[in-house]
Amino acid sequence: MPTQPTPPALVPTVPRGGRLLHIGPHKTGTTALQGAFHSARDRLPAYDVVYAGSHRQPVSATLAKIGVEFPGPAGTPVREELDVFLQRDRPGMERWRKLVQQCEQAGDRRTVISSEYFSNAGDDAAREVVADLGGGGRVHVVVTLRPLLKILPSQWQQYVRNGLRSSYEDWLDAMFHREPCIEPTPSFWRRHRHDELIARWAAAAGPENVTVLVQDESDQQMQLRVFEEFAGLPAGFLVYDERDNRSMTHGEAELVRLLNEESHRRGWSVERHGKVVRAGALRRMRDKYQPSRDEARVTTPEWAVAEATELAEEMTAAFTALGVNVVGDLASLSKRPSARAAPPAEATIPAAAAAQAVIGALLAQSSMDTKAAVEAAKRDTKAAAAAKDATGPNSSGPGTSTATGTAASDAPKTAPADASAGGRGGATNPLRSAARRGLRRIRR
Repeated sequence: MPTQPTPPALVPTVPRGGRLLHIGPHKTGTTALQGAFHSARDRLPAYDVVYAGSHRQPVSATLAKIGVEFPGPAGTPVREELDVFLQRDRPGMERWRKLVQQCEQAGDRRTVISSEYFSNAGDDAAREVVADLGGGGRVHVVVTLRPLLKILPSQWQQYVRNGLRSSYEDWLDAMFHREPCIEPTPSFWRRHRHDELIARWAAAAGPENVTVLVQDESDQQMQLRVFEEFAGLPAGFLVYDERDNRSMTHGEAELVRLLNEESHRRGWSVERHGKVVRAGALRRMRDKYQPSRDEARVTTPEWAVAEATELAEEMTAAFTALGVNVVGDLASLSKRPSARAAPPAEATIPAAAAAQAVIGALLAQSSMDTKAAVEAAKRDTKAAAAAKDATGPNSSGPGTSTATGTAASDAPKTAPADASAGGRGGATNPLRSAARRGLRRIRR
């Protein structure tokens, strides 16, 4: 087993007309890599390279092909409720066909396709993806890996962002000990049994067409340099964008987890939780607050460190035997920390961080209230218009005498409202008034 990183200069460049398929999995630097390719779209054609899709990654196209379910007990399909993309209905197959067409239109240019959601695919879906993209002779699959010990706290935090209520240690116990180890997050081992993941795609594309890229935790640029070699791009061409994807501290994660518990207790819908907690409290806290170096991070307990290290050794030996290409230091995948894991400290959070979370939640709720008021005003306006039509000149409604033909216009008229009281033409505009009320609440 190699113990030294493979120099990027030895990375094979995908032949012209080839498809470089990056399948993740999650929490292995995928967001940063996709951002680098996405921001370089306008410069890629000069080197005959196409980055497939129109966004950072083609999630909808990927899920259209591979689906949004996972095999549960006795093969019963289950849904992952703690992933914002998998909470939705399966996209239509036209999304996938459009992506395949884009690859075909690239002709003899190299095409890069990147989505960590390909790691959700089962055996049949993986084979079909490779076949649709031109077959194993044209498709080269790249799997990016980090040590399992790094992935565990990172993936747990991602699940917490999306509503998980389990503590870190309770979740670890469920993933390692509670057979079949799929609840409450059935996506985890589908993505992170790395030996099975690599075997699945090696069977689909051929082991000679699969490369495992082991991240260098000390060199954040390594991944970009390797993908430049794959795609035939000059060194230094890809640069990371400024999107901040920082992890949460122990205190931040615990705050969000407790918010998840409270929103669940109150019976909030997935939509409301997503807007108030995830897009409101969490997003503002991460955007507006920068934790200090001495704030406690999420710590993996010693028992889980031992089991994860043993499993990482097992997985590495298994996929190495497949004969796939390897770039990077395989030994780093199962390297155990030199110091024993300290017992988890009591979660605390600085007042400044908590304040940003509260402000974010209040602003999100105010925005939802404003939207609801606007929609109510629209309905009121339509109802008023319908009532007016129903009491027109030919109506026998209030204000009209059918016996004498006396019109409602004979009744005393009130003076028109001052234009300053509402909308144009002097009449009060309930839609505009509702919007103004909402804006005043947000400003306060």
